[in-house]
Amino acid sequence: MTIKARYVHTNLVAKNWRALAHFYVEVFDCVPVPPERDYRGSQFDLLTGIESAHLTGMHLRLPGFDEGGPTLELFQYEPVLGKPSTAVNRQGFGHIAFEVASVTEARDAVMEAGGAVIGDIVTLTTATGTKVTLIYMTDPEGNIIELQRWDK
Repeated sequence: MTIKARYVHTNLVAKNWRALAHFYVEVFDCVPVPPERDYRGSQFDLLTGIESAHLTGMHLRLPGFDEGGPTLELFQYEPVLGKPSTAVNRQGFGHIAFEVASVTEARDAVMEAGGAVIGDIVTLTTATGTKVTLIYMTDPEGNIIELQRWDK
């Protein structure tokens, strides 16, 4: 059975949600979507299955979308579990991708803002002959970002 659905957001659990939000606003021109979240209490414990959970954070509208478009939800939990090492082939959430005008310039901006490079810039060709130039990087907390430019 198929249900009627609309994509709303992707969540990242952050060590420091404010610093991570600043990175995505400054580098990718994401737009804060109020209100900030601050949840705790018995209903929140029931939702999360975590005793005495506390969450703070906010949503950022992704670039290229108007009001009501999908967001990146940045939340910080107390208590928080540690993050496994970063790997592009880890099962589960893999990466968030941004189409950019220049992969080289975007790579430099991400590095300048505290991100890091995982691999090299490469150009791949699809089965139909279309070329895409891309690189994998991380944001300041080690979450993987893909920067891509399609040759049209």
